[in-house]
Order: sequence, then structure tokens, then C-alpha cells
Amino acid sequence: MARPKPVTFDKLKIVAENRRARFDYYVEDTYEAGLALSGTEVKALRAGEASIAESYAEVRDGQVWLVNANIPEYSHGNRLNHEPRRPRKLLLHEREIERLFGAVERKGMTLVPLSIYFNRTGRAKVELALAKGKQTHDKRASIKERDWKRDKARLMRERG
Repeated sequence: MARPKPVTFDKLKIVAENRRARFDYYVEDTYEAGLALSGTEVKALRAGEASIAESYAEVRDGQVWLVNANIPEYSHGNRLNHEPRRPRKLLLHEREIERLFGAVERKGMTLVPLSIYFNRTGRAKVELALAKGKQTHDKRASIKERDWKRDKARLMRERG
């Protein structure tokens, strides 16, 4: 019997990526969530302007919110421009929200956004990870393993 393929999301254009998240956290599970955005926020994202490096998600009142994500004001926006660091609602199924809430409350896990992207239908999505924080010695082990893989690849290239 064939092994099932891992779940991959349909990423057409990646706008922002949190590359440090995989170094700071053990990623347990990933979810794809929609973003509730205003018009100028979508235009700023299409221009490729966003930062999720210091952002996180939280479950509040039965809803999931993306906190501290920076989508700068749209350059051609007028007085109806958006606030850059406002909390944005994430669109998930109720069962997924309950699962995330339970993991955050009972297991002490964190909701970390890994990337913001547009899918094939043109909708803005967030790849959300259910993650557990790494200790300092775990981070050192990750650095050591990464360096060894790099050295091993270099040796294999030299040997033929």
C-alpha cells in the first residue's frame, strides 16, 4: 500500500515568510487559514509588502486572530487606508478552532504563522503552525545538524 503524501498547500505567490519560526519552534501541525482583509491591505499584499517575523496567532472568543503582523499602508491609498499592525481575523472551520484552542490551553503550544501567500484562486492565505518552543540546547543541536549536512554535501560533491 502506498504511503499518503504530506499535505501541501497551493502557494502561487508567497508574500511573506517567517523563516526563523522553524528554528525557534518544533512544528507539530500546519493549517491553512483565510485572512479577513480590507481592500488596501490586499493591494499592499499584492505589491509584496508584509512582515510576519514577530507575529503570532491567538484564540479569543471562539475566533483566531493574527496579532502583530505588519502590512504597511498602501502607497496609493487615501483616507480609507488601513492600520498597519491591526489584529486580523483568521478564517478557519469551527472544529479546527476547537482543536487549536485545546492544544494551546492544555499542551502549552503556540500558534505561529509560517507564511502569507496567494493561492491559485487569488485568495490571501496564512500557513499557520501549531508549534512547541525549542530550548537553547535544542537550537544549538539544530545548528550543529545543519552545519554537518552542509559539510557532508560538500564532501560528497568533492568525492564525485
